[in-house]
Amino acid sequence: MVDRATPSRRDPVSFIDAGGYDISVAAGLLGRAGEIASAAAPAFRYAVISDSNVAPLYAASVTAQLERIGESVPLCTIPAGEAHKNRDSWATVTDQLLAAGLGRDSAIVALGGGVVCDLAGFVAATFMRGVPVVHIPTTLLSMIDASIGGKTGVDTPHGKNLVGAFHQPSAVIIDPEVLDTLPVSDLRAGLAEALKHGAIADAAYFDFIADAAPRLLADEPRERDVLALNHVIEKSVRLKVGVVAADEREKGARKALNFGHTIGHAIELLSGFGMRHGEAVGVGMVLEAAAAEREGITDAGTASRIREALLSAGLPAVRPAGPSVSAILESMRGDKKSRVGTIEYAVPTRIGVMAGAGDGYTVRLSDAVVAEALA
Repeated sequence: MVDRATPSRRDPVSFIDAGGYDISVAAGLLGRAGEIASAAAPAFRYAVISDSNVAPLYAASVTAQLERIGESVPLCTIPAGEAHKNRDSWATVTDQLLAAGLGRDSAIVALGGGVVCDLAGFVAATFMRGVPVVHIPTTLLSMIDASIGGKTGVDTPHGKNLVGAFHQPSAVIIDPEVLDTLPVSDLRAGLAEALKHGAIADAAYFDFIADAAPRLLADEPRERDVLALNHVIEKSVRLKVGVVAADEREKGARKALNFGHTIGHAIELLSGFGMRHGEAVGVGMVLEAAAAEREGITDAGTASRIREALLSAGLPAVRPAGPSVSAILESMRGDKKSRVGTIEYAVPTRIGVMAGAGDGYTVRLSDAVVAEALA
């Protein structure tokens, strides 16, 4: 874990204990990435995995910091986008690491959004039967979701994240200043995951995000409400850390984090990943809540409340016209959340409170009712 006695050159660093590793949050922290990574994951050599969007912005700084610590640092860059989070990219990156001579005394640094965190984590979990990974998330979604909790994996033609492993990071380094280079559309997608955190665990936080969304999403970074954005990052990180600490391997309480993801993953996959993950999850939350309302599991009006919050953030809130109802249902049957041939859903009884707390935090909804909600 990071030495908390190390002085900061910038604003005070927030250290969030994730149970075995620290999540460090502060403006300007990217400039200390090498220092923090080497303290959390000492290694003979490091490799940086990034994508074609992020690498030109930040990879030179991070690799230079790591090279000051020791040996040369290979940079493995994949094309940006969910379509490239696949087994081919995993094979390409692992082959690059082997060609560069990295061994079991190495560590991986993931520099990018959710795709990079998922892929790099899976590379770290499998390379030489497991080496440490340090995440430097560069999108809001990856800061509050993908970099935390140890879920890693890649997509297949059959569905999202169907090949993967649990592999906890050695550290997560969050610098909110990197969000200044993030397109607003990606910032919006991250807010969908933050709204999910409020929907499953904290109604007041849900309302805060819905109210603050216009101030968080100004086109010019200097016009954004930085204090509100920092609050969203820290609050969501702490909420997810708390859930994962109670159920690391997703046997019960962690399933609550899947709200919106059963339908959302199907929509995202069927869009050919043209729809962002956060956008698809937002639509999934509305549709899953609407179906659960029909079954009497979720309080009436919950889906409408989620829909209005998404719209306040400029996010889609209805099923896209492309995929058919039958195609979405068929895709969900192949989802890893299915059990004994039955699709499981994580839904709230009301904003801030989850259903199924005594039954593994999941409920079953009939295909007919889900089809009605999708229609």
